[in-house]
Amino acid sequence: MKKIILFICVIATLTSCKAKKSYSTSNKRQTHTVKVNTSTKPSEEGEAIANYAKKFNGTRYKYGGTTKRGMDCSGLVYTTFKDNNITVPRTTGSLSSYGDWIDLKEVNVGDLVFFATKKNSRKVNHVGIVTNIHTGNVEFIHASTSRGVIISSLAEQYWYFAFVQARRVL
Repeated sequence: MKKIILFICVIATLTSCKAKKSYSTSNKRQTHTVKVNTSTKPSEEGEAIANYAKKFNGTRYKYGGTTKRGMDCSGLVYTTFKDNNITVPRTTGSLSSYGDWIDLKEVNVGDLVFFATKKNSRKVNHVGIVTNIHTGNVEFIHASTSRGVIISSLAEQYWYFAFVQARRVL
């Protein structure tokens, strides 16, 4: 009888230990450090582009849209640059080979950042405009299919791993 009780106590102890083991299931975003040169001042043109793009913050997502009533990511870029008398291609694919490729360390306000957001693909399908540079971080505005036009950070795990390239049009 003592062996059975001891066996039950051992099983109960093991079970309670497993129950107490905690597994992290929080949705807390892991952040990454983005090495970027913060000593270069943004150009006036870059600042103007970023400021105009911010006027669309909160606009709902609409595929093919280019207005305050709704826009997609490349529509935001196209509309913003057009307002500043700069003609750029309308699609993300065309934008991804337009202008000059730049190293992420050299990005500045007004530059374009490109992402591959489809699983198991490195093909560019999303674009944003850099709005702010901090030590260890790059912020950009873009049109998210789920949240509309928002400002996000390259330090966020999702965007950090989806990042493909940066380009300078200015």
